[in-house]
Amino acid sequence: MNLIKRQKPVFTSLIDDLFLNQDWSHIHRDVPAVNILEVDDRFTIELAAPGKKKEDFTIELEDGLLTISSEVESKSTETGTSYTRKEFGFSSFRRSFNIPDTVLSDKIHAHYKDGILTVSLPKKEEALPQPKKMISIK
Repeated sequence: MNLIKRQKPVFTSLIDDLFLNQDWSHIHRDVPAVNILEVDDRFTIELAAPGKKKEDFTIELEDGLLTISSEVESKSTETGTSYTRKEFGFSSFRRSFNIPDTVLSDKIHAHYKDGILTVSLPKKEEALPQPKKMISIK
């Protein structure tokens, strides 16, 4: 069984072009790219989120839906400065994935290193590939 990503619809490319060709590009929300790998004993989700800390992420599993989210607000406490333009730093995203029943939900773990959040989803014993069984001919 494959993991299927589920996320909210995004702007059409026409609207994206409208926003990106203006000086409003700081408003455009970027959703991190994801790789999903399946090997014999587990699924692995790799999410590209450089510049964050592991404390910036929230990972939740509810009713077979794994949700990875992050909200970060950067505040500046400069005093005595007269701003002509200042853009607040706020970034957030949410990615959700349907998790198959073959995953051991209590064994899911994650780590963040070099800008990549890696979530490992081990498979249940019965979902692992079985060795070939030789049938004897009588």
